[in-house]
Amino acid sequence: MPEQSASSGEKGQRTYINFKPTAFYHKFSANIDPVLRIHSGDTVLTETVDAGGHDKTGKQREHGGNPLTGPFFIEGASEGDVLAVTITKLVLNRSTAYTTESFSSRSLPKGLWHDDKHVKIVNWTVDTAAGFAILNDSSYEHLQNFKIPLRPFLGCIGVAPSNNKNEILSFFQGPYGGNLDFEKITQSATIYLPVFHEGAYFYVGDGHALEGDGEIAGNALETSLDIEFTVRVIKRESLSISNPRVEDSTHLMAIGVDKSLDDALKIATAELLVWLQSDYHLSSREATQAMSTSIEYQVAEIADPYVEVVAKIKKDILKQLKK
Repeated sequence: MPEQSASSGEKGQRTYINFKPTAFYHKFSANIDPVLRIHSGDTVLTETVDAGGHDKTGKQREHGGNPLTGPFFIEGASEGDVLAVTITKLVLNRSTAYTTESFSSRSLPKGLWHDDKHVKIVNWTVDTAAGFAILNDSSYEHLQNFKIPLRPFLGCIGVAPSNNKNEILSFFQGPYGGNLDFEKITQSATIYLPVFHEGAYFYVGDGHALEGDGEIAGNALETSLDIEFTVRVIKRESLSISNPRVEDSTHLMAIGVDKSLDDALKIATAELLVWLQSDYHLSSREATQAMSTSIEYQVAEIADPYVEVVAKIKKDILKQLKK
């Protein structure tokens, strides 16, 4: 394994580690030597390359396909536990991003869009000072200086999966997390992941400057990121989950992944139901009333082999319930 570099310091009871990766991997895997061993409560500052393997300087560091930073071995994390990861800082670290001139096959009826064999790469300017991504391409007559507010987030976040090889390519997503491409996995959010192996083997990658729901072009605005995250191990006696969850200041969010939209929605709904019943002691009858009046759905991903649906509910609604 290429040498990786890290420096650390104590602040209160937590360790802050500045980790500079020199190698990146294309799998969520328990078969790769950990780049760092960290403890519950530790905070790590590191960086990602973009989906094509380019770093903050634009240099090609790895071939494309969502290269990942990690794995981070979490001391004390065991199979059946939950890894809670809070993204304490997420910063765009370069002035460029790219996407493609394309539509996912799931996003349109057949025949409406001609899928060219040679997909055009479209370059954007990332203006972090102004807070916008700007399309500066003269070939788009009606989109001159078209700009969209930046919403940076991690496309890939996950742990080593439980399957016959204990690994899966970083193009995929599932109960272990993975290539979730969900815009709410951003600064200040906490992501809850089930643990399948001792140490969890945690990875991050696939930085995005912004993305519309579904990633219908097959790519977001792909770029690189600086990321700071804090890990916390929740033992199985206190919490057990089957699929990823996300929590931010406004919502509880449960993620469902499957080959069909219907089944992904059912998984997400079931995960949110279990969450509410566990935290608020709702009966099934009570849950029908709380969820049917207040649930929200978001189709986070349709471009990948699996689709992803997020079921969520506002915390303002839940304030009325006793936790």
